[in-house]
Amino acid sequence: MKKLTLNGTHTPSEIYIGRGVLDTVQARCAEVFSPSRVHIVTDSNVAPLYLARVQAQFDVPVSVTIIPAGEEHKRLSTVEQIYHDLLTAGMTRKDLIIALGGGVTGDLTGFAAATFLRGVSLCQIPTTLLAQVDSSVGGKTGVDLPEGKNLVGAFYQPRLVLIDPDVLDTLPDPTLIDGMAEVIKYGYIADASILELVPDYRSHLEALIYACVKIKCEVVSQDEHDTGLRMILNFGHTIGHAAEKLGNYIDLTHGQAVAIGMVAAMKLSNAMGAPTDLVPALITQLEQVGLPTELTYDRERIFQTLLSDKKKFGATVNFILVRTAGTAEIVPIEAETLHTFILDL
Repeated sequence: MKKLTLNGTHTPSEIYIGRGVLDTVQARCAEVFSPSRVHIVTDSNVAPLYLARVQAQFDVPVSVTIIPAGEEHKRLSTVEQIYHDLLTAGMTRKDLIIALGGGVTGDLTGFAAATFLRGVSLCQIPTTLLAQVDSSVGGKTGVDLPEGKNLVGAFYQPRLVLIDPDVLDTLPDPTLIDGMAEVIKYGYIADASILELVPDYRSHLEALIYACVKIKCEVVSQDEHDTGLRMILNFGHTIGHAAEKLGNYIDLTHGQAVAIGMVAAMKLSNAMGAPTDLVPALITQLEQVGLPTELTYDRERIFQTLLSDKKKFGATVNFILVRTAGTAEIVPIEAETLHTFILDL
């Protein structure tokens, strides 16, 4: 088992990565928290697999919210359901909320924990590769609005993150593959050696998870609130989020959208003078794991959609470019310049 610490502004996040961690939830929580009650939020896919296994470990009352699985349920109405369940259970600010599930569950639960009674302690237990390598760490929480993805949210660090690679064994192949988009992202923005493990990634999942989480801890510790360095973690997400929205969060998964967005961003890197064309290598790596690379939506609609993205500041959009594998740059691009580029994609 390996441990990482993310030193946030107020309290650190203790992150444990290792096979069998799921059977140590109560023991790890006891090292950090002293709750009188525990409330677990999970989804309809994860509950039959792992809820009872986690719930049975506690000797205090445990209440549960089971939300419908799927990005389309990442809405304020779902958060309100969680609030009502927390009140019914008698949860107080001294108690503990656990997010048990993938990225949607983690984001929703994190936002609920941040805002219920102005803040209740949070433990994240991610059960998808995407959540394990990325979304469970770093304190970004949020929900989607009809106008765009994650437009309502808060920065709220979980004090504990428990990552068990064994739970990935029960993932359907498409869900596991989805998480590889974020793994490949980390290879391009921070550590090119990650890319060497991509062809045989199923044999290296624990090492890949650790490498990605280590990078995220280092980045977030320097820029917790996403005003500088942390923006590099958005490589592929600007166009990716626009594609997700145009697909009504159903046609494309998050990982598929990020994969398409990374290819577009790499083409923009070329257009802005990258010394090496990394597009063919990126496409090969994405296709090797079964992720899409082609943007199929109308380019004008993509541009109009991304104008509502959080990364837009006035007349510019902060775009993440990769000109050398393993190094990312934050480049403000005039909206009209970006418009022309997107139309030519």
